Amino acid sequence: MLKNVIKTAVGAAAGLGMMAMAGSALAQANWSMATPWGGGKPLEDAKSFAAVVKDLTEGRVNITVFPAGTLGKALKVTDSVKSGVGQAGHNWMGYDWGIDKTTVIFGGYVGGLTEEEFFLWLYQAGGVDLWKQYRMEKFGVVSIPCGTFPAEIFLHSKRKVTNLAEYKGLKQRTAGAWAEVGGSLGATTVILPGAEVYPALERGVIDATEWSSPSVNEPVGFHKIAKYIIFPGVHQPGATQECEFNKKAWDKISKRDQHLIELAGELRTFRAWRNHAYNDLFAYRRMAKGGNTMLRLEQSFIDAAQKAGNEWADKQIEGNAWFKKALNHQRKFQHDMSVYSKMRSGPGTRTAIGDILK
Repeated sequence: MLKNVIKTAVGAAAGLGMMAMAGSALAQANWSMATPWGGGKPLEDAKSFAAVVKDLTEGRVNITVFPAGTLGKALKVTDSVKSGVGQAGHNWMGYDWGIDKTTVIFGGYVGGLTEEEFFLWLYQAGGVDLWKQYRMEKFGVVSIPCGTFPAEIFLHSKRKVTNLAEYKGLKQRTAGAWAEVGGSLGATTVILPGAEVYPALERGVIDATEWSSPSVNEPVGFHKIAKYIIFPGVHQPGATQECEFNKKAWDKISKRDQHLIELAGELRTFRAWRNHAYNDLFAYRRMAKGGNTMLRLEQSFIDAAQKAGNEWADKQIEGNAWFKKALNHQRKFQHDMSVYSKMRSGPGTRTAIGDILK
């Protein structure tokens, strides 16, 4: 079914582009893509997006992906794209929260959406249109969703943390809204780009880190030096990736190819979730069997974190019209979603599973 949807969309895009082509060849584009990723699964996601774009545009748009620090500072991907140092960027929008905290509404934060909710909000409830409008108005870049992640591991930690008392005084690497919300709950939070996290944890500069879900974290090796692995990722129940484009570079390609790139982003959003969510099942089991202690936060901590997250968000609307607009749009969707669990059971919650038959 998905292949049929893609073929239909590509066919429609081709039809829309015929007049613009007017019998001449479409413009070629060879773009460099800046990323905050030093390597691992996120960098692979960026390369996968580039491959899909090349395939859908039949080679008219070629994107070369560069690791963190090659085309500007790791946490300044948007600056690199806007200035034209890179014509494209693969990013987590929340890395720009120091400029405008509205970015975490779209990127994922403690009061935000799960990965399944992101799908519905973005592609059914108008979230994508709001996303595009916001990025262009506030940052001057063309931006689309191009990936999503399941709920993260809350912590890879060198010490046990399941409640507020144990969390107090913890020196933790984080990013986005949790840098402030976690601090309000008693931790000392440190913002570090991905490439610096492992050595900081190894040397004891930090006690713990959050990064992503099990299958993304496993190759990095956090579990080898921090034996406590703590769930659920209340600080970020879901997250997105974005692909950004320099406005001048974007305007030079055809409307057809612009549409195909947006389609590539939607396809990669689905594929990224599918891949990470499935691979997490097995990465979790390997970590559990590898000498790690798997812990779950007490409900009192989860409740306190969600309350603190909502209170943090409520304060951000002062003097920030975009934060209020995006927050209210997402919260209205969350209220709409409140009946979802009355109709369906969550994935993996079945209590009676039949035996695998021989």
